[in-house]
Amino acid sequence: MVLRNYCTLALQPDLPQAVAEAAHFLTEMNQINIKTAFTALWLLATMPYTIAQINESDTMKMQLRVSLTGNYQEGNAEILNIRSRLDFLVRPDEKWAFKSQITSLYTQFFDRTIDNDVNIRNTLYFEPERRFYGYITAFAFTNHRRKLKSRYVFIAGPGWQVIRTKTFILRLSANIVYESSLFKDTVFNQSKYNGHDEINLWRYSLYAGGWGFLFNNRLRLYYELFLREAFNNSKNYRTHFEVGLDLPVWRGLSFNAVYTSTHENVVVKNIKEDDRILTFGFSYLFRKK
Repeated sequence: MVLRNYCTLALQPDLPQAVAEAAHFLTEMNQINIKTAFTALWLLATMPYTIAQINESDTMKMQLRVSLTGNYQEGNAEILNIRSRLDFLVRPDEKWAFKSQITSLYTQFFDRTIDNDVNIRNTLYFEPERRFYGYITAFAFTNHRRKLKSRYVFIAGPGWQVIRTKTFILRLSANIVYESSLFKDTVFNQSKYNGHDEINLWRYSLYAGGWGFLFNNRLRLYYELFLREAFNNSKNYRTHFEVGLDLPVWRGLSFNAVYTSTHENVVVKNIKEDDRILTFGFSYLFRKK
């Protein structure tokens, strides 16, 4: 409800109609589940788009994208939310590409800190311009809200560019994942993990992601979602869905809206399994040949 109120206040009549429609779409995302999101991704593949995000398969030697989004509300409830993201990609030669992504999230409710997280993801691609390509990824992140001190994730596997045209890109991948998580507590919603503050396991991962343009090239769209399930426990799984919209303003500068939904089926006791967040702000994209 807080997010809905914020969206209503933020959308003034003089803003482009496309932004109003996009924000309304994002607020309604609270109603969907992960299966619906997978279906939506395939439906999006049939719509007219143009590539507009950092592209691993592009021949550009360097690409940089910076975004800063957030929201603030005061009155009966005082809420501050700030999310930043830096994407950097470099191609040292024709066969290899390296991409680094750093994301931070800070949320304060009155004087209480809800989020104070950092997420770092580094990926090395081999021949990413091919329809089938290889990559390895390493994650390191924290999650204050979920009482997670640290989590390290290592992923390896093939990627498949299902659709790669001048108007749309859709990527799928199936991977093997090793994950090591250190928590601030030893009591979980699944008793088999009680007594341990560290959980190490192998998972399989299914991933889909891509980008393009909406509304006759007026809005940039980018999205990703994944499902990761433990090999030794089907009840230990995580899902993630993120969709962002950029409205180009001037020479790489865009108005930006981001919606993220995550579900973690194994959490510290009394911690909710689902988190959803919607933020608004600006992004900037720089590319060098």
